[in-house]
Amino acid sequence: MAKHKTHYEECDVLVVGGGMAGTGATFEARHWGRDLKIVCVEKANIDRSGAVAQGLYAINCYMGMQWDENQPEDHVRYARNDLMGMVREDLGYDMARHVDSTVHMFDEWGLPMMKNEKTGRYLREGKWQIMIHGESYKPIVAEAAKKSADKIYNRIMITHLLMDETKENRVGGAVGFNMRTGDYHVFRSKTVIVAAGGASHIFKPRAVGEGMGRTWYAPWSNGSAYALPIAAGAKMTQMENRIVLCRFKDGYGPVGAYFLHLKTYTQNANGENYEKKWYDHTKNLVGEYIDHHPTPTCLRNHAFIQEMAAGGGPIHMVTKEAFQDPHLETVGWENFLGMTVGQAVVWASQNIDPKYTNPELTTSEPYVMGSHATCSGAWVSGPEDIAPDEYFWGYNRMTTVDGLFGAGDTVGGSAHKFSSGSFTEGRLAAKAAVKYIQDKKANGIDVSEKQYNNLKEVIYKPLENYTVGRNEITGGTVSPSYISPIQGLQRLQKIMDEYCGGLSNNYMTNENLLKKGLELLDWLQEDLEHVAAEDYHQLMRAWELKHRAMTSQCVTEHTLYRKETRWPGYYYRGDHMKLDDENWHCLTVSKRDPDSGKFEFEKKPVYHIIDEKEKKQAS
Repeated sequence: MAKHKTHYEECDVLVVGGGMAGTGATFEARHWGRDLKIVCVEKANIDRSGAVAQGLYAINCYMGMQWDENQPEDHVRYARNDLMGMVREDLGYDMARHVDSTVHMFDEWGLPMMKNEKTGRYLREGKWQIMIHGESYKPIVAEAAKKSADKIYNRIMITHLLMDETKENRVGGAVGFNMRTGDYHVFRSKTVIVAAGGASHIFKPRAVGEGMGRTWYAPWSNGSAYALPIAAGAKMTQMENRIVLCRFKDGYGPVGAYFLHLKTYTQNANGENYEKKWYDHTKNLVGEYIDHHPTPTCLRNHAFIQEMAAGGGPIHMVTKEAFQDPHLETVGWENFLGMTVGQAVVWASQNIDPKYTNPELTTSEPYVMGSHATCSGAWVSGPEDIAPDEYFWGYNRMTTVDGLFGAGDTVGGSAHKFSSGSFTEGRLAAKAAVKYIQDKKANGIDVSEKQYNNLKEVIYKPLENYTVGRNEITGGTVSPSYISPIQGLQRLQKIMDEYCGGLSNNYMTNENLLKKGLELLDWLQEDLEHVAAEDYHQLMRAWELKHRAMTSQCVTEHTLYRKETRWPGYYYRGDHMKLDDENWHCLTVSKRDPDSGKFEFEKKPVYHIIDEKEKKQAS
């Protein structure tokens, strides 16, 4: 194996990931830790990384408290309703009460905010969104992080967390490699904030062939937000709560601005409002939740899926009416140009002008991402002033591993915080991490040379697998001793799609399918010991695959554990088709044993701290 130079960095706060959550954490850590050494490590380049890399046409989360448009309690009610009751209300409230200050900073930093000409306030897209010219969104917030950090490392993929060897269950840093030079990087740190990306591409995508790799959620988000804490022994929650998006067909273009600002609507192939047809069917599955307002996202999906299965497709969005208004037509096109240029290109290639042709919609493959509309992620401590005792163990957003904090996609239980909320959660985690250090909880951390040298061998093993295995090829490109990252990824996606409720099975699964899927995932994990990398880019792909595979195991285990269909339209347990509040009004929490790889589960109570002063505990 080639020799790879090792670089060492000692720091106080290590931020893993430079997306919205990571930039928020890096910025805020400097405010509270003036004398601390703060380092941020990013897989890509912090100026254009994360889910907001290309841009965003709206800030998804803004209360407008100064004008009494919304209050934090309102956002908790909204998230609780959309997630069918399953949220950490303490985390959601904590984010919501601070998010406006984040948005006001963005405004001060030069982010172009659209204004309502009549009121002078930020222009609303919906109840929670405000509209922006967001092509420069990420570079603007990245600049704040760069000015705050002692050092920014770009093009380094973090593969493992380091653990303190003087105290059990305490983090000690992280390791990874530079994807350009191949150099090995050891970061010894008193605290670590994981602000990496959620998981796309763990299920087989709808776009294959000429569109292979096209997804709605960032394709480079490989589940590191979950794999890193899972491997370190941190508890995880609600990992079964994947999301399926309704999106413009073939290009995965976003629909939010169209529905909310342009006031478009959907209809089936016969021009009918199909959602009303499925009311009784849905009520039989979920009871009162179908009568909640707004209708939970999963239930709107459910009606879409049922209508398609009944032969009512294709489903169209009615755009022809809105696009007769020149202003709304401009908004509709700018929405894509600021976020998803590819959708405009797809429409051009198919001769679709939404002014004259209603474009087709579809449902996406599932995604797992704690920052958007799901509650998947790490089980973390809430804020001291409002968290119930069972939700608090010392420091806000700290996982069950001492000194290991999370933000954004990493944190479970706090949905609907995308972009501005993730940045805010990064700020909250950083403040707590600094306090952890100031309280001297990080004293005496020791990480041996043996630990990171052993990990170095593990990290570069795919390069060795290729170097040896390529000499065994007698014809073609298939080696008897290794698999390539793309082969492993396609195998993973096939397993998750067919056994864990992907689009090929119309999002349907059951106990037998899930158990078979876990068996196949175990075999895949064995084979991933033989994944090969031809170069450093392929080495990145190999480790992205390994993180996706670990995340997928956790998702499948959680889906097996929750014996109900809590979110019809996201996935269905065919053997437990109805929502079951009596037994499953609870949060699911898992912990993976680092040695055996086995998952253990427990139920955690749901506390409805807004409006309802009681604990809801499932049996």
